[in-house]
Amino acid sequence: MIRPTTPDDTTALISLADATGLFESEQLEELGKMLSDYFSANNHSDFLRDGKAERFWLTDDENGAVGVAYCEMERMTDRTWNLQLIAIHPDYQGQGRGTKLLRYVEQTLAACSGRVLLVETSGTPDFERTRAFYRKCGYDEEARIRDFYTEGADKIVYRKALF
Repeated sequence: MIRPTTPDDTTALISLADATGLFESEQLEELGKMLSDYFSANNHSDFLRDGKAERFWLTDDENGAVGVAYCEMERMTDRTWNLQLIAIHPDYQGQGRGTKLLRYVEQTLAACSGRVLLVETSGTPDFERTRAFYRKCGYDEEARIRDFYTEGADKIVYRKALF
């Protein structure tokens, strides 16, 4: 079941991100801060009700968090959104859950007139599976910024029109 993320999900979502092996310890700390900031803003459930929020978290729940997505509006654009995070616990990968969660994000944004969804990822070999996932879901490589994260670690931006 995909549902809005709640404050009670925080620990499980950080553990989920850690289990993927794709996040450094400082990135996991930042994830905790992002969730804390989101919940302290006290608007975390508004988006799914009225389509006016600027960011939202979703959790794929199967008797506990097994997936997460975080999306935010790109400021000073016409309905462009960024998928900042999507992750499925390794024990649940390969079951179509990531695709289902991504489609849910896309449908949610399309329902509130979202126009474009961008997602970025690393160009390093350990992110090849991630890049293949985005291509499989209909995302096109839009940009590549060489040595963005560190020397040899390009930033790759994928794009999909939502209408």
